[in-house]
Amino acid sequence: MDAADSENDPSNKAVGLVERNVIPQGIPLIDPDSVAKVDGHDLMTLIAEIERADKCIKDNACNKLQVIATQIRFLQKQAQDILMEAQRHSKLHHVACNFVKQRGHIYHLYQRESGQLYFSMLSPEEWGNFSLSQNYKGAYRFEGDCSWTPISELEAKDENLQLLRKFLPPNMTKPILDINTQI
Repeated sequence: MDAADSENDPSNKAVGLVERNVIPQGIPLIDPDSVAKVDGHDLMTLIAEIERADKCIKDNACNKLQVIATQIRFLQKQAQDILMEAQRHSKLHHVACNFVKQRGHIYHLYQRESGQLYFSMLSPEEWGNFSLSQNYKGAYRFEGDCSWTPISELEAKDENLQLLRKFLPPNMTKPILDINTQI
């Protein structure tokens, strides 16, 4: 680092004073020596002000970075939740099933004594006494987006969807373009 870089470095703790010009804008000063006099108290005030400004800048930067760090942690948590949910959906899609699943229908998950998981259209009540050799694991609704909603979460999910649908424009379900319309 040369002398010019050292003078322009904002991290340098020295107080930078304006260079002296005894003929500003071509007009000579009457008493150029009085302009060059520096009171020691003024220098201390300048140093203190620069230190306060440096601290304020660092504090502001830290505050802004803290907001970003909080957002990053929130996004990481959301990403983990999404990945766990995707894994659950994938596992449920790979469960044994002897029928074509229909979106919007509820299916019951059972486990045989052998450990095999399978879906059934029948609830434990509908099985009656025939369900003794299997363990009931829960019920899920197969959604339009190929996800699975546990039956315990259906009411909350449906309420949330109803609320979100209120924000959609009324013509959202109509086709945007007629097939015969020229673009």
